[in-house]
Amino acid sequence: MMILMFTVVIHTVDSLSYALRLGGLRSRRITLALSLSGLLVLVSRTSNIAQSPMVGSMVDHALDSAAFRLEPRLHGIIAAATVGTLLAMLMFPSAARLCSRMVVHLEAAGSIPKMAKNLLSWAKWKNGLTYFKRPTFRMMRSLFEGPLPRRLMALNIAVTAIYTVGVLSALYAAYLWPAFRLTASTSSGLINGVATILLTLLIDPRIALLSDQALRGETGLEIVNRVFGLLMVSRLLGTLLAQLLLVPCAYWIGWLIG
Repeated sequence: MMILMFTVVIHTVDSLSYALRLGGLRSRRITLALSLSGLLVLVSRTSNIAQSPMVGSMVDHALDSAAFRLEPRLHGIIAAATVGTLLAMLMFPSAARLCSRMVVHLEAAGSIPKMAKNLLSWAKWKNGLTYFKRPTFRMMRSLFEGPLPRRLMALNIAVTAIYTVGVLSALYAAYLWPAFRLTASTSSGLINGVATILLTLLIDPRIALLSDQALRGETGLEIVNRVFGLLMVSRLLGTLLAQLLLVPCAYWIGWLIG
């Protein structure tokens, strides 16, 4: 349960990075918004640090006991990633509005510690409740009205699926090839490297270009809202695709190390 909880937190926080960027665009303070991403990275990496030894211990238990079934548990972790992404989608409208206000507070405070101190007051929390917005079916339907950025969505699905399954496939390969388990458990980069290349060369530049066009007034914010919403949908589909990639990627790692 602790592993599942950390997985939900990791994928919720990672997915909400889109809301942070959108909040920066709405407040026209994109650089400040990107600086706030350090908070999200801190939460995500802390959860990763706590989760990794727990997942590794599952492999040890599976190797020690034939009754311990590892593969269903790994699929359960991927399902938790889907839950985390879905939770982020439900929080997205509220998170985007709150992030636009947090960027303004950061500018006024001058630093993240001062901003955090200012936000401790009950009045600020009470005011923050007014920014919560319930997602509706109409919001989801509006995302699919008009042409879709199919190439961008397909790339994001692939990147999300690879990142979701990379470490888990490496650990499953360590279970399948116990003689090479140290090599296998450190081979997640063989999978995640592909995702990093796709993200760096094809996805991030497209999002950055869209953000700059919005700041210059060449693209409307409604288009940016729609693209970020579709990226959230593609992340959700990517976590579902990861269920199918878990075992094939593990055997691919086993083939490489064997």
